[in-house]
Amino acid sequence: MSDPTTPASPDAPPVYAAAPPAHDAGPAGFDGTAAPKKSTALLSILSLVAGGVSFLFGWLPYIIPFVGGVLGLVIPIAAVVLGLLGKKREPNAAKGLWLTGIILGFVGIVVSLGALLFWILLAIAAQTDSSITPYNYFD
Repeated sequence: MSDPTTPASPDAPPVYAAAPPAHDAGPAGFDGTAAPKKSTALLSILSLVAGGVSFLFGWLPYIIPFVGGVLGLVIPIAAVVLGLLGKKREPNAAKGLWLTGIILGFVGIVVSLGALLFWILLAIAAQTDSSITPYNYFD
């Protein structure tokens, strides 16, 4: 038997083991190209979550006067802003994520503005002088 790394005759070229592959055929791909980076749709997901929270807790500004109405605007506005940023910066993100966040954000804004208007009108009605009425029968 002869050693495969030594030439069979002095004039023959040496025989070497098989060369390693030129590329890594791991999980990146079979053709050696790098796997594309999967971007997470973080802004779109945050928009959806903020819109859902503003929708679920939209009744809260009706219970907590003024402060609840003002603070109730923060989360829906954040949902709309994050949804618009997700639409612009994450073109490969699922359209339903940022679109649902924007829609729920606008619904939350309308509900919070309605609660704020309700409390303002209630405060105005409570401060008006009730003695100035056209039907003052008991005075």
